[in-house]
Amino acid sequence: MRLRTRTAVAAAGMALALLASGCGADDGDGGAGSKKVEVFTWWADGGEKAGLDGLVAQFKTDCAQYEFVNGAVAGGAGSNAKQVLASRLQQNDPPDTFQAHAGAELTDYIKAGQIEDLSAEYKEWGLDSAFPKGLVDSLTVDGKIYSVPANIHRANVLWGNKTVLAQAGITAPATTLPEFFSQLDTLKAKGVAAPLALGKDWTQQMLFEAVLISKLGPEKFSGLWTGQTDWAGADITDAINDYKKLLSYSNKDRDTFDWTDAEKLVMEGKAAYQLMGDWEAADLDAKGFKDYNYSVFPGNGDAYQWLADSFVLPKNAKNPEGTKCWLKTLGSAAGQKAFNTKKGSIPARTDANATDYPAYQQAAIADWAKGKPVPSCPHGSACSQGWQGAVASAQGKFSSDGDVAALQSALVAAAKQYASK
Repeated sequence: MRLRTRTAVAAAGMALALLASGCGADDGDGGAGSKKVEVFTWWADGGEKAGLDGLVAQFKTDCAQYEFVNGAVAGGAGSNAKQVLASRLQQNDPPDTFQAHAGAELTDYIKAGQIEDLSAEYKEWGLDSAFPKGLVDSLTVDGKIYSVPANIHRANVLWGNKTVLAQAGITAPATTLPEFFSQLDTLKAKGVAAPLALGKDWTQQMLFEAVLISKLGPEKFSGLWTGQTDWAGADITDAINDYKKLLSYSNKDRDTFDWTDAEKLVMEGKAAYQLMGDWEAADLDAKGFKDYNYSVFPGNGDAYQWLADSFVLPKNAKNPEGTKCWLKTLGSAAGQKAFNTKKGSIPARTDANATDYPAYQQAAIADWAKGKPVPSCPHGSACSQGWQGAVASAQGKFSSDGDVAALQSALVAAAKQYASK
């Protein structure tokens, strides 16, 4: 999950320098037969660190014969950690397990032969039935499964300032895009300069994907990432035009804003809505802002656009059996409860007890159990890291020039380049 700004380059450089000097989390004694399990993440503070701490406590109960070693690298929304990880994998010095977004983002690791198949463990641990079929299908690559998700976040959620909406006479969430446009017009007429708060890069990709889901439906949207739906189609053109219209209701400085800056506009009543993942609920609660509501993005219906933090078993891990114990705990009902009650996400399992969670998470658990899972490209469940970068570049350009044909051509080219990889 992207909860941090894309900064802290110095932190990444320091971590890489530490790695180059030979100072690892294992202190040189983690060779064959080691009882240490180095868990490599970017969860270094806040709710992320609290969730990790909860999971570690469960691991110590379930796997007392092993010692947890925290390999967290802070900063950069995970980008710093990924730099360090790439260097370690190139040097054939992997941690025992590492965090990655579940789904297609793992493609590069799979094709490089850097992570192990966990399909047998899924059956042994009952994860193939504990996780919903749509998720298992999304995790499967050429008949094999390579990661265990710790959680599920939902991307396609619309957050609103209740007071601003009530002052405009809006008392119910829009369920279609035309109805949403009508609400945005009403808000503008009531003096709200930027009814829809928006940030830069991946936040814009999230909004565009929500529009695509409304236009295409869950199946056709998912088909964009498998080659079954044509990016050159007229329905994609219509979606880009609707997305362009939505941008006209957003803050003009969106390309300089992180998601928390856009969130602040909603909190201050300068905007009415923001499309953001459901980590926003935990963030608003932590900031003491209670005057918010939430609904599925208009037209998305029961589509549950998911992303998940997951863990893998690297090839040549020093302690593969310890890693498997970590992964088993991670996928268990107790492990997912220990993690998600503190992290603000929901369990990937469908047998969670909703009463263990706050109000938003209870609603999300119910929706996850009955909804239609669809993946997210900016959060790695739908597309590879290269594809993510190509889409980000194209949408960044579109935010400035609004050239519909150019954006669609760029999306077609990106799919042609990366869909078969």
